[in-house]
Parts: sequence; structure tokens; C-alpha cells
Amino acid sequence: MRPITTLFMLMSVDGKISTGANDNLDVDKDFPKIDGVKEGLHQYYEIEQTTDLWSLGSGRTQAKIGVNDRAMPAKSPVSFVIIDNKHLTENGIKYFACLSDKFVLITTNKNHPAYSVEADNMSIIYQESLNLKVALAKLKSEYGCERLTIQTGGTLNGLLLRKKLIDYVDIVVAPILIGGKDTATLIDGASIHFESELIDLAPLELQECIPLNNSYLRLKYKVK
Repeated sequence: MRPITTLFMLMSVDGKISTGANDNLDVDKDFPKIDGVKEGLHQYYEIEQTTDLWSLGSGRTQAKIGVNDRAMPAKSPVSFVIIDNKHLTENGIKYFACLSDKFVLITTNKNHPAYSVEADNMSIIYQESLNLKVALAKLKSEYGCERLTIQTGGTLNGLLLRKKLIDYVDIVVAPILIGGKDTATLIDGASIHFESELIDLAPLELQECIPLNNSYLRLKYKVK
């Protein structure tokens, strides 16, 4: 009893979702500067506009792309769910309240800046410890979220996958190799150390492989 979820991300050929190992480096900032990559980047953002009307993100990712310093945006038809404890400022919260149809913050921080913001369309799901399964169930039962696009960072992506909370994977692959063992990947978090842990891996069933312009590729999978 939770929304149908799709992990939708832009990554390099080697699975990196960032251009480096610090928060000043990010594909949204850096790909537009790289010859051979910038020319086809618009396709990712065009596909993004066709995804679900509910979007799940992380406060860290949103802070990286600068929402804490942005002017207030126009209202969009998308409802945003943000998981955050410390990365979003009061301005970042107001930004999402202005942008969202419905805005839901999931936090374990009782002193989060969101508590000082008043917005009719904002709700806070407070948890003593993060329980994504319960949070997703609440999104469906209390907020009417039937389908949800996931666009969080590698660590949260990994946690969602290990908890079997991802139904589909929709990836746009940019024609670039980034490398670096400390650079964020599509699925981060704890590595497998024992053979017994292999049972928790999620095989994928390819549904579509779509070549895009400028050597980009779109891959769509169902999680078995």
C-alpha cells in the first residue's frame, strides 16, 4: 500500500551522478560546460517534464543545486516530497512551498527550519528514525500519491532499493566517463561484504532501450 515508484536519474556511462567528490561539483552545474555532453543534455530535462506529478528528492541534492539561494518560483503542477534533516534553509523550504502543488517534508529533526515556515500546502512527516516504507505508505493513504518519481542522491537511492521500494528504473546515460571511487554513483550506501547478502540484490528486466541524439541513451527497467 504505497505509490508505484520510478527511479529517474541522469548518469555517466560509469554510473556517476555527480562530477566529483564534493558538493560544489554537480552534473546540473557542470554538464552544460562540457563539449560533447552539453549538446544533448536538453533531452534529459525534456524527459523529466513527462515524469510523475509527485517527485521525491533529498535536501542535500537540492542544496547542491542552489535552492537555498533562489528567488521564489512560479507554481508548478508537481507535488514535491523532500527528505531532509539539515541541508535546507528557511529560504529553501519557502522555495518548495511556492513551487509545489503539495509539499511534504520528511525529517527526523524536531528543530528543522520548516517548522518556522507557514504555508497552506506544506506538511511535515516527522519520524524518530527514518522509515521510508512507512513514509511512502503515508504519502499514498493521506496525500493521495499514487505514482512517485525518485530523484534522490546515491545513498538514499541505495536505501530505497535495499528496502525493495523501487519498482522501475528510468535512466538517461550521458556520453561521458567520470571515474573516481569517491564520486557519487546511482546506488551508494554500504557495499556487499558477504555472499549471503547477494540475495538482497534486485535483478532488472529491460523494458526499453532508446538511443537519443548526441550519443545519449535512455534505459527503462522493471525491478523484478
